[in-house]
Amino acid sequence: MLELHNSALDVSEILDRWYKQELQSNYGAYVSFVGTVRSEDGIDGLSFDVYEPILKSWFEAWQEKAKQKGAIIKMAHSRGDVMLHESSYIAAVFSPKRRVALEFIDEFVEDFKASAPIWKYDLKDGKRIYAKDRSTPIQGSGILQ
Repeated sequence: MLELHNSALDVSEILDRWYKQELQSNYGAYVSFVGTVRSEDGIDGLSFDVYEPILKSWFEAWQEKAKQKGAIIKMAHSRGDVMLHESSYIAAVFSPKRRVALEFIDEFVEDFKASAPIWKYDLKDGKRIYAKDRSTPIQGSGILQ
């Protein structure tokens, strides 16, 4: 399950809803990760652009990896502005065994940071500034010559 929201994420609502959705699924582990916008470099928040076709394809590949381990993965991300101390990213893994969930969430979050087609901007003094120094180029992206 992939969810995109047009503002900060309601962490309590999302995690509670996901938990209730899987309550009867007989998973022994539910591991979540919540990303929160922290204060740094004088920013007021962050803003996000999402390229949905590639994100959906990337996420579907991860769902297939999870399925092979008897697990499922869920993710929510914000589009647009998210202010300090609000959440822009939530991921969760449900699996029969805790080790699978613990290892899988780590792999998923790291690959998300490296590969997901989401562009981050700093919100500072009323401006939206591309956060190039904190961005990771997507593998295979770039200018064609």
